[in-house]
Amino acid sequence: MKQPNYLEIIKSDTRKGDFHHAVLDFDGTISLIRQGWQEIMLPYFVDELTGTPVGKTMDINKLQTIAKEFIDVNTGKQTIYQCISLAEKITQMGGMAEPAITYKDEYHRRLLEKIQYRLDALEDGTIKPEEYLVPGSIALLEMLRRHGVALYLASGTDEHYVLNEAKLLGVTDYFAGHIYGAQSDYQHFSKKMVIDRIIRENQLCGSELIGFGDGYVEIENIKEVDGFACGVASNEDLRSGTDEWKRGRLIKAGADIIIPDYSSIDVLEHYLFD
Repeated sequence: MKQPNYLEIIKSDTRKGDFHHAVLDFDGTISLIRQGWQEIMLPYFVDELTGTPVGKTMDINKLQTIAKEFIDVNTGKQTIYQCISLAEKITQMGGMAEPAITYKDEYHRRLLEKIQYRLDALEDGTIKPEEYLVPGSIALLEMLRRHGVALYLASGTDEHYVLNEAKLLGVTDYFAGHIYGAQSDYQHFSKKMVIDRIIRENQLCGSELIGFGDGYVEIENIKEVDGFACGVASNEDLRSGTDEWKRGRLIKAGADIIIPDYSSIDVLEHYLFD
């Protein structure tokens, strides 16, 4: 059931209204600073696969399909997992893989080369934070805080990048020290671990937790603990409207509702808390 142009209810029977804690993804859910990251990762990974003995014999479209498949599966997890999958695929295709961290470092170098002007412009004030926030993000954070909801940010991007970018976007204070990102010791960090710790330390039942995310992983993690999952099918290129590919993935992951952004915050607040 859709409320015209904004809120799509996927599961009408999920309990709501008693939220005390919220977990939010960062890239694509709050921040648009890294918009276009796929356009960096995909061709880079395809280039690496092309250099393998098997890759040299394959059509470029097939290689793109292979790379996109394991990139998509790991989207929302720490970036290192996409690079681990790349290394495994290179080995399977007869190549000599580098350590996954080597691919991660090179990907970050290429990505930062693309987005550095955004970071610089936010730093010197020539671009306002609103330009690189999912529409209505500040209204969302204000609304949740007004309802007494404690906010947590959990991202698959390296934590030092998340901390800096959250500061540039002016959202740091909303999370009161609860900003978490990928660690070099990647096996000891995940969004699931953050969620499990929130549940354990605050002795919550699932219905007291709400999650916001534009990726499969965070929605799945929220539903695993019986929380309420708000899928944000943000169109990062147009910065308005719904990304249908994201929408399909979010529904498959178990989202309770789908929204494109937070531009109709009154509608969202009424549905969640009334």
